[in-house]
Amino acid sequence: MTNTIVLIHGAWLNSRSWENWKARYEAKGYTVLTPDWPLDDRAPEALRANPDPKLAKIGQRAIVDHYERIIRALPEKPILIGHSLGGVLVQHLLDRGLGVAGVAIDPAPTPGVGLGPEAIVSALPVFSDPFSGGKVETMSRKFFRTRFAQTVADDQADALYDRYIVPTPGKVYWDGVINPMRINWKNPDRAPLLLVGGTKDLIADASMTRAIFRQQRKAPSRTEYREFDRSHWTALDTGWEEVADLALQWAEAAAATRN
Repeated sequence: MTNTIVLIHGAWLNSRSWENWKARYEAKGYTVLTPDWPLDDRAPEALRANPDPKLAKIGQRAIVDHYERIIRALPEKPILIGHSLGGVLVQHLLDRGLGVAGVAIDPAPTPGVGLGPEAIVSALPVFSDPFSGGKVETMSRKFFRTRFAQTVADDQADALYDRYIVPTPGKVYWDGVINPMRINWKNPDRAPLLLVGGTKDLIADASMTRAIFRQQRKAPSRTEYREFDRSHWTALDTGWEEVADLALQWAEAAAATRN
């Protein structure tokens, strides 16, 4: 059984978004890594004030390769847990034979699976600009309050935005539709995978997560689905502990069974 966990963030967030999960898992004795995407390794307030213009050129392939290098350098295969686009990255990393088990929470649109209606609406601010694939994008506070974290109390929204939200490259969106990386759904060597959806998610519809599950269960390894009545902000919203504990308990059991 592994003693290492790698937590993988999605778009609009960086490693700070895992601060609570990291502390919780470390208290259980795990070594927990929360690597940033390339050029995302500063405090969110610094990234918003002065994003690196080279961030605009960072796409999904570069991010997956970045995590692969980190994981291959570890002394043991880790548990992989990702949220949003991080949930897509987990699937790609498992497809490359990395990790003893993976958990994809509210995974973003994944190649080979149709977009849910909420995902389409939420992607419009990026896709409505045909040049956004070469830009560093900034989430508006209104979008954060009404779609990304709509379950957060109004009097907390600005403080949470200030603490966690970072600019993101529009390229990671366009990479999902222009020459996207493909996943081998029937990969016989893919480690166990849990997919977690949220019924209140306005970024990555639960119906889309269920569709990803139906594709992923074509692999012979253990593949399961769980659903919470939660928004896309699930890893930081009130009650995040329930999601964190489920993810780890499932991954521990799945990895032990596989071994």
